[in-house]
Amino acid sequence: MILKILRTGFLLLFLAGSSPIIAEEDPKTQLKSTIDAILDTLRNKKLATDERQKKITDLINDRFDFAKMSQQTLAINWKKASKEQKNKFIELFAKSLQSSYMGRLEAYTNETVEFTKEKIKNKKAKINTLIITKTIEIPINYKLHNKNNKWLIYDVVIEEVSLIRSYRSSYQNIVKKEGIEGLLTKMEKKLAGAS
Repeated sequence: MILKILRTGFLLLFLAGSSPIIAEEDPKTQLKSTIDAILDTLRNKKLATDERQKKITDLINDRFDFAKMSQQTLAINWKKASKEQKNKFIELFAKSLQSSYMGRLEAYTNETVEFTKEKIKNKKAKINTLIITKTIEIPINYKLHNKNNKWLIYDVVIEEVSLIRSYRSSYQNIVKKEGIEGLLTKMEKKLAGAS
């Protein structure tokens, strides 16, 4: 059920790609501008599917802090991993998220995004949003941190379910049984099967 909720709401996660930013912009402004950039890309039917996906992937890579997300996902196992394993995990984790949910963007049907609340404390922020469809409203909260005057997403909470915690639980079980290398092998095989 948790994964189903995450998949349903993950569309909005990927609506938060990126666009050129100004250092003075607050996290809400940056997030809104990136959502607008993704929506414009999705609405542009002149773009070929491959071209649209590449543009969206580039925007995603620019907005998400996959290194921080990876570290939090592996949690205690992060310290046990070698530098090479860490780099490989970051690469595979980013590709896994993109691969799993890119198809959902193609199913976009004019959903709208409403920003409901913003909380900033030091260099961290939480922005609450609603993705509004014809039948339901899905609450999605973004956690961001400021890195070199750029607000980057490091977790997404969909209907009170943290993306990072969900993956952490799943991956910890694999690492416990098969080690870091076993996890990396499973991730590579899954990606190979998806391509």
